[in-house]
Amino acid sequence: MNRDSLRPVGRRKASLTREDKARTREAIVAAAHEQVAADGYASASVVAVARRAGVATGTVYRYFPSKADLFAEVFRRAAERELEVIGALVTAPGPVRHRLAAATEAFARRALAAPTLVYALMAEPVDPALEAERLASKRAWRELFAGLLREGMELGEVAPLDPEVAAAALVGGMQEALIAPPGAGHEALVASLVQFSCNAIRDGNGFRQHV
Repeated sequence: MNRDSLRPVGRRKASLTREDKARTREAIVAAAHEQVAADGYASASVVAVARRAGVATGTVYRYFPSKADLFAEVFRRAAERELEVIGALVTAPGPVRHRLAAATEAFARRALAAPTLVYALMAEPVDPALEAERLASKRAWRELFAGLLREGMELGEVAPLDPEVAAAALVGGMQEALIAPPGAGHEALVASLVQFSCNAIRDGNGFRQHV
């Protein structure tokens, strides 16, 4: 006999309702992500998101009190995913300089593959709640790269420096270059950013090395 058949009917219905609610919420978040990735934050009205998710506008508001609340979730998830991907490269085995190069290249390539989303996440005018998420994301990126630089100093692979300041310069430089990329092709831009990141630090003997 199926275990579910032994449960009280009311409990089974409550369980299904929770599952349905979770699926609906995820569909709304996914639709919001797709909308902003396709046409930017300015285009992402609650009506547009509801249409893309296949639900009524009122349904969106049952899960998220405002557009800002919905997109705070979208921004947070997108930032966490990118940090997870780049963080795996930063913490992988190998020389610090090689990991810095790999992380910079991946950061740049992923950003160039989704320019509208990147502009929305990094620079497009947004509500104050989303600006707070944006600042939190920038802090997380700085901490990630600062950790790598601190490790490099501890291992003697990177000359002494202020890791927080250097990480802020690295992350800020990459983001600025990728928000409004110059006329050069993507490959040239990626190569330039990798060179910039690696030339920004010195090895433990005080000599710059190129990758």
